[in-house]
Amino acid sequence: MAKLPDNPLILVDGSSYLFRAFHAMPNLTNEKGEHTGAIYGVINMLRSMIKQISPTHIAVVFDAKGKTFRDDIYDQYKANRPPMPDDLREQIAPLHNIIQAMGLPIIVEDGVEADDVIGTLSCQASAAGIATLISTGDKDMAQLVDNNVTLINTMTNTLLDPEGVVEKFGVPPELIIDFLALKGDSSDNIPGVPGVGDKSALAMLQNLGGLDKIFTDLDKIATLNFRGAKTMAEKMRTHEEQARLSYQLATIKTDVSLNVAPKDLVPSEPDTGQLAELYSRYNFKRWLEEIEQGDTTAPEKTEQHNISHKNYETILSKEALKVWIDKLDQAPLIALDTETTSLNYMEAELVGFSFAVSPGEAAYLPVGHDYADAPQQLERDWVLEQLKPWLENSQRLKVGQHLKYDKNVLANYGIQLNGVAFDTMLESYVYNSVAGRHDMDSLASRYLDFQTIKFEDIAGKGAKQLTFNQIALEQAAPYAAEDADITYRLHQEIWPKIEQEAGLKHVLTEIEVPLIPVLSKMEFTGVLIDSQQLREQSQHIASRILELEKDVYELAGEEFNLGSTKQLQKILFDKMQLPVVKKTPKGAPSTSEDVLQTLAMDYPLPKLLMEYRGLSKLKNTYTDKLPKMINHRTGRVHTSYHQAVAATGRLSSTDPNLQNIPIRTEQGRKVRKAFVAPEGCKIVAADYSQIELRIMAHLSGDKGLLDAFANGLDIHKATAAEVFGVSLNMVTSEQRRNAKAINFGLIYGMSAFGLSQQLNIPRHEAQEYMDLYFERYPGVLTYMHDTREQAKSQGYVSTVFGRRLYLPEIKSSNGARRKGAERAAINAPMQGTAADIIKKAMLAVDQWITENAASEVKMIMQVHDELIFEIKEHNIEAHRQHITELMENASKLDVPLLVEAGIGDNWDQAH
Repeated sequence: MAKLPDNPLILVDGSSYLFRAFHAMPNLTNEKGEHTGAIYGVINMLRSMIKQISPTHIAVVFDAKGKTFRDDIYDQYKANRPPMPDDLREQIAPLHNIIQAMGLPIIVEDGVEADDVIGTLSCQASAAGIATLISTGDKDMAQLVDNNVTLINTMTNTLLDPEGVVEKFGVPPELIIDFLALKGDSSDNIPGVPGVGDKSALAMLQNLGGLDKIFTDLDKIATLNFRGAKTMAEKMRTHEEQARLSYQLATIKTDVSLNVAPKDLVPSEPDTGQLAELYSRYNFKRWLEEIEQGDTTAPEKTEQHNISHKNYETILSKEALKVWIDKLDQAPLIALDTETTSLNYMEAELVGFSFAVSPGEAAYLPVGHDYADAPQQLERDWVLEQLKPWLENSQRLKVGQHLKYDKNVLANYGIQLNGVAFDTMLESYVYNSVAGRHDMDSLASRYLDFQTIKFEDIAGKGAKQLTFNQIALEQAAPYAAEDADITYRLHQEIWPKIEQEAGLKHVLTEIEVPLIPVLSKMEFTGVLIDSQQLREQSQHIASRILELEKDVYELAGEEFNLGSTKQLQKILFDKMQLPVVKKTPKGAPSTSEDVLQTLAMDYPLPKLLMEYRGLSKLKNTYTDKLPKMINHRTGRVHTSYHQAVAATGRLSSTDPNLQNIPIRTEQGRKVRKAFVAPEGCKIVAADYSQIELRIMAHLSGDKGLLDAFANGLDIHKATAAEVFGVSLNMVTSEQRRNAKAINFGLIYGMSAFGLSQQLNIPRHEAQEYMDLYFERYPGVLTYMHDTREQAKSQGYVSTVFGRRLYLPEIKSSNGARRKGAERAAINAPMQGTAADIIKKAMLAVDQWITENAASEVKMIMQVHDELIFEIKEHNIEAHRQHITELMENASKLDVPLLVEAGIGDNWDQAH
C-alpha cells in the first residue's frame, strides 16, 4: 500500500480540483450574491493538505485561458465540453487571490495545460531524486507516476504509486498513454479506436505491449481472449492514424519551457491582512476567526515583532552618552536616524539623534528641543564633537531609512557621514519596487505588521503642526527611538530576502547604497542659476500668454476660464462640435493633453490651447519658481534625487524637478540656458546615445541590430534600409523617420494601432512596417515573446544586472491592464538596465573625481541618460574625454556604448 513520501514537493492540479469542487460543493454564495462553493472546496483541500504535510516546496497549477497546442493538433479536442458556467468563471480570480495570499506559488502557463506544467516539474524533480506528490483527481496523471512520483486524490484520500497504478488501471504507468489512446477519453474528446473498450485495450496491452508493438503484431490480436478479437485487427488497421493522434493528445508534455524549477517552489509567509479581507468578503467565517485568534494557519508573530518601548532610553547626561558611544563602537551594525526641523535638507536644523544597537535596544539623544520648560539637554556642538569620530568612521557600519537626507543634514554641520552599509528604504525598493510605498510607516506595516507612532500623532496637522524642536521630550523620545528600532528590525527582515538573490544583492550593495554619497554630494553642490535671465523670460512668457488668451477667445467667440475643464468641454464639444476623441471615466468628453494634441492636428483652437498650457506650466514651474529656490547660503538651487520612486530604477528629481524641463520647445531650451557655469568654468553635458536601443540589441541578441551598432551605423537609417529594402544611401528622410518611430515604439511595446496614430498612416500599413521589421530583426520578436512569457510565468522581469520589476497585472482579467503590464515587461528591462548603467557610470566618474580631479570637476546633475558637470576651463578637453571614456566603459554589453559630450557656457549650449 502506497505511503506518503517524506517532505515531498507537492504539485496541485488546481484546475482539476476547481471543477470537482464546483460540482461537489453546494451552491454557496456570500452576502453580495457572489458564488463561493468552488473557492471553498479548493481552499479547504489546500488547507487540509498543508496541515497534514507541512510542505517546504509546493505549487498550485491552473490551466491558462485560451487554446493549447492540442487544439492545433486536433480542432475537436475537448469540443464536447460545454462552456464554463459563469458562476464558476467568477470564482477563478478570487480563488487565485486567496491562494496567493496564503503564500503559495501559482503557475499558469499559456499554450499548455496544467497537466503539462505538472508533468514537466515532476519529471525534473524525479530526475533529481526529489520525492513528489501530485495532488489531482485526473486519471491521465497516472502516466507520470514512478518511484519518486506519487498521486494523491485528497477528495477520496487515496494514494497511487507504481503498484497502485497497475492495481487500479491494469497496466503500469508507462502504458497509461497507450491505454487512453486505444479506448479514448470522452471527457477530453480524445477519439481512440472505435470499438475498443477497457477490456479489449487491456487485453492487447497486457499481451502484446504498447501501441507500436500492437501495430507490429496486428495478426496476433485474433488469438487474444476478448469479445471481438477476430475483427479487431482490421479496426486497428483502419484507424491507426486516429490511434496515433489519440496517443499524441493523451501524452502529458514533460519538456515545457518554464521559468521556475522545483527548487524555486517555496511558499512565502501568508499575507494575513489580505487573507482576512478575502475571508471576510466571501463569508469564510471559521477561517477568519482562526486568523484573528492567531491560529497556526496564520503566520506566528515572532518575538522580534512584539515591539515595546520599555527598553528605550533618553540620553540627557554626558555619562549616559559615553555609555552609548561605547555601545556604538562595539556593535557590528547600528541603526541611525536624525530628527530635524525641516524636510528641506539645506534648511533643516538638527534637533536630535536616535540609535538602535539591537531589536528593542534604542535611545534618543536630544540636542535642540527649545519649547518652554524643555529639560536641560547636552549642547549640540559638544555632542557633534563627541559623535564625529564615530559618524565619520567608515568601519562603523550604519543602517538607516533614507540616510541620504541624514547625510546632507550632517554635512551642514561639517560632518561627513561614512560607513553607510544599508538603507531600509532602498532594501524595500530593490526587493520589490512596486509593492507599495517605501516610507518607514508603510514598511513597518508591511514587513513587521506593526503600526508606528505617526508624526501627526505627536506634532498635529495643518497650519498648527509643530516642528520637532517644539515637541515635548515625553512624546518626542519614544517616537525618535522607535524610528531607529524599526529601522533595525526592518533591515533584519528584508536583508536576508535580498541576500539569497544574487541579482538583487548586487543591485543593492554595488549600485544603490554606494550611490547615496554620490547623490548627496551632487545635491549639496547644487546648480548655478541666472535668475535675471529667468525673470526676463517670465515676462516674455506672460506677454505671450495674454496674446494666446485673446486669440482663443476670438476663435471661441466668447471669453471663458481656460483652466476650467467644464467650460472648455462646452466650448470645444458643444459649441464648436469638435469630434470627441475619448471620454473620462464618468463619460464626459476628455480635454487631456493627448486629446488636445490629436485635435490640434486639424483644428486651430486646440493648437493654441496646447501652447497656452505648455507656457503656463513652464512659467509656474520654472521661470517664476527657480529664482525663489536659490539658497541664501550657497547662491545655488539644490534639488533632491529620489532612488525609491520610479519602478524601473530611474532616478527622479523634485524641488525643483530638473528632469522635466521641455527641450523640444524654444522656451524650454531657454530655461536650460539659465543653468550656467560659474566664472572660470564651463558646463559639460555627457549623454548616452540611443542607449535603450543598444540595450535592446544586447538583450535580443539580434544579429542585424548587433552588426549595425558594431559598425557605427545610424541605427534608424540602418533599420529603414532593412525594413524598406533599400541601400543605406537611398534611405529618405521620411523612411528614416518611420524607422525611428518603429525602433522607439517597439521599446515601449507599441502596437500597430499606436504606430499608425504616430505616423498618421492606416493601421494595416503600420502592421506591414512592423511585420517587415520583425522579418529583418527576428531576434527582437523572439525577445519580446520570451519576455512576455517569462513575465507571466514568474511575475517579474529583470535588468541585465539583476534588478527586478514585478508586474502584478500581468495575469489580470482586465485586458487593458494586462496589455499594459505586457508593454511594461518589454520596456522595463531596457529602461531599468539604462538606469543601472548611468548609476554605474556615476559611481565610476565620482571615484575618479574624488581621487584625481576634486578641485577641477563637479558632477552637478543627472537627467535620465545624461550627466552634467561644472569643469574648470584650463583642462576641460582632457576632463571631457576622460568622463566620456569612463561612461562608455562603465558597463560591458554586446554592443558598444556611445557617449556624446558637449561643452558650453550653459546647459543648453552643452547639450
